Amino acid sequence: MSNAILSQPDGYLEFWSEYHLGTLTTLRPDGRPHVVPVGVTIDAAAGVARVITRKSSRKVANVLAASDGQARVAVCQVDGGRWATLEGTAEVRTERAVVDDAVARYAQRYGRKPAPDPERVVIEISVERAIGQAALPRPKTGEATA
Repeated sequence: MSNAILSQPDGYLEFWSEYHLGTLTTLRPDGRPHVVPVGVTIDAAAGVARVITRKSSRKVANVLAASDGQARVAVCQVDGGRWATLEGTAEVRTERAVVDDAVARYAQRYGRKPAPDPERVVIEISVERAIGQAALPRPKTGEATA
C-alpha cells in the first residue's frame, strides 16, 4: 500500500474531495501522451485513484497496450494556484463490484450518478507519487488567479 497520498500536507485530501474535473494522461503505444478530461476519485487509505470510462476508449486501449503492470499514468486537477497530481501504474478493472463501487464514489464526489452503461470499466491507478500545491487558500468567487 502506498502512503504517498496520506503523507501530503493538510488540505491535499480535501482538495481531492472538492468538485473539480481533472485530466488523465496515458501513453500511446508509440510513447506520445494522451491527455483527456475525466472525473477522478481517490481512496487515500488504499493508495488508489479511479476513473470510470467506456471499455472502447483510447485511454483504456493505452493502458491495455502497456506491458503487464507497466501502464504509467498521471491524474491531475487544478483550481487557480492550487493543483495536485497523482502518478502511478494503471490497470483496467471490469469486475461488476469494482465498477459499482467506482460509480458510487464518483456519485459521491460529483453529486450525480452516471447513467447505467454496460460498456463501463474502471481505470484503477496504484498511486506511487503525489505532488501539488493544494494547501493554498481557495480563491474567492470572481477573484482572478494566476
